[in-house]
Amino acid sequence: MKLTFKKLDERAVIPVRATAGSAGMDLCACLDEPVTLAPGEIRLIPTGLTAQTDETDVALLIYPRSGLSTRYGVSLANCVGVVDSDYRGEWSVPLINHGKEPFTVEHGMRIAQLVPTRVLFPEIEVADELTETDRGEGGFGSSGI
Repeated sequence: MKLTFKKLDERAVIPVRATAGSAGMDLCACLDEPVTLAPGEIRLIPTGLTAQTDETDVALLIYPRSGLSTRYGVSLANCVGVVDSDYRGEWSVPLINHGKEPFTVEHGMRIAQLVPTRVLFPEIEVADELTETDRGEGGFGSSGI
């Protein structure tokens, strides 16, 4: 699979893996000036990038960075962002500050990670009944702790 990036802002940083074994590629903020997130605040942070893959069964998933989440409480407001294979607009990352202190995002800061993932396109069918299972309709916590 090939992933081709386009810079929509000349200052944008092309994502790279921090190490050879990293699953995700770091996405960086592309800002004119620093953005401070107050505790509980959500802000959409631009990356200055768009991209495409050469295959249509790939979604580009955007995840939080572990270090920002555990050290500062800064994560993605939507938990995981999904970039569809046919989307060509600028990527922005919705950051939320779950921490107790303001957090400042600066230009070039690594704010999220990108993980290309294969997706399935199932044939949709509607039925009046589904097969029985041992769990049945048992919901949250029904299988124990």
